Amino acid sequence: MSRSESPVDTDSAADAVAAFARGEPVLIHDAADREGETDIVYPAGAVDPAAVARLRNDAGGLVCVALSDAVADALSLPFMQEVVDHPTAVDHELGYDERSSFSLTVNHRDTFTGITDEDRALTIRELAATAADPDAATFAEAFRSPGHVHLLRAAPALLEDREGHTELGIALAAAADQPPAAVVCEMLDDETGEALPPAAARAYAEREGLVYVEGAALLAALD
Repeated sequence: MSRSESPVDTDSAADAVAAFARGEPVLIHDAADREGETDIVYPAGAVDPAAVARLRNDAGGLVCVALSDAVADALSLPFMQEVVDHPTAVDHELGYDERSSFSLTVNHRDTFTGITDEDRALTIRELAATAADPDAATFAEAFRSPGHVHLLRAAPALLEDREGHTELGIALAAAADQPPAAVVCEMLDDETGEALPPAAARAYAEREGLVYVEGAALLAALD
């Protein structure tokens, strides 16, 4: 069944917005005909070391911070594929989308190595504070590149332009009155090494008391 043919659970979208407003993570499955992945998504300002540990242990993918296009523009953040001067950046075609959202990698300057749960949590929370009041000069003073937190730049019109976890996270943050910074991390299956199946992700959400929502439900509610 394609995403357009799937039933849309508007209740789950409302639950996701309410959870995000409380600073809680939600699980978002984008679509079977896109990446087909479920990400654990946090409001960046709510991330503490325990949250980073959950992302490492229970999700297992790449911990990234999505920022709105307006914030990224204010901070002069580029798309990485546009600034990498290396043959690997040529013919950068993706099977699931037109482009990658990746921008710079950063550490907050008050971190040590930048990779520990405490260090990454600090970097992520400070990114949320920056997103609430973006200033390029202050950003450069507070963060250094390269680092251990990957930044993602959302599409300008969000879900009208692109339906990835980057845009879903930022749209959810806007609906929940959170700063335009959301942490996303893919859930992987320990047995297969592939994306965790939606049924398993939903079961995890139920065990942990978290909201699971399909991307189609968020699109219907937030687009």
